[in-house]
Amino acid sequence: MKLSVEVRARSSNEWIRAVMDDFDSFLQDHANCERKASAMAMSFVAKYPDRTEIIPDMIATGIEELEHFRDVVELMRCRGISLPGDMKQDPYVIELVNQCASGRDDRFLDRLLVASVVECRGAERFQLVYEHLEDEQLKTFYHQLWASEAKHGNLFVKLALKYFDKSIVYSRLDDWSEKESNILQSLPIRSALH
Repeated sequence: MKLSVEVRARSSNEWIRAVMDDFDSFLQDHANCERKASAMAMSFVAKYPDRTEIIPDMIATGIEELEHFRDVVELMRCRGISLPGDMKQDPYVIELVNQCASGRDDRFLDRLLVASVVECRGAERFQLVYEHLEDEQLKTFYHQLWASEAKHGNLFVKLALKYFDKSIVYSRLDDWSEKESNILQSLPIRSALH
């Protein structure tokens, strides 16, 4: 059973160069993404309390993402980098969410699948960061995050399959993979996770 999607478009060499050239900004954005990922997991619990099968996994994911936020903030502290006063919205995530269906069940499915493709993109990009870092502490940290993001990408598809027929899930997942690729390629390159 397929539980995730391979990203359609690989991240560019220009993106990894931008990250390596301004790693401090990348860390600030990364912290913001982990904070928002934790909030997103908990928003599933708040918006869909009747979907009881997702609640334990979403709580565990919310805690894990919050721990990642804590760890990135600690890395930043050690490097003398502060959290930005203005944590900006992520244009990539905004574009994805704006394309979600509006009906309750359709939106629930779309939000799960959007979370999956975002986590799969995060895994792909953390792998690139890991491969390009020289600092051993940072390499170890990003190697661990790479595995964690891949696991989360699988989790959201697994949860979708609890509530929807697999043919619908896989068809929509394929659609979202294409949309995600197009959105990512349309955005300017910056030293940020997305």
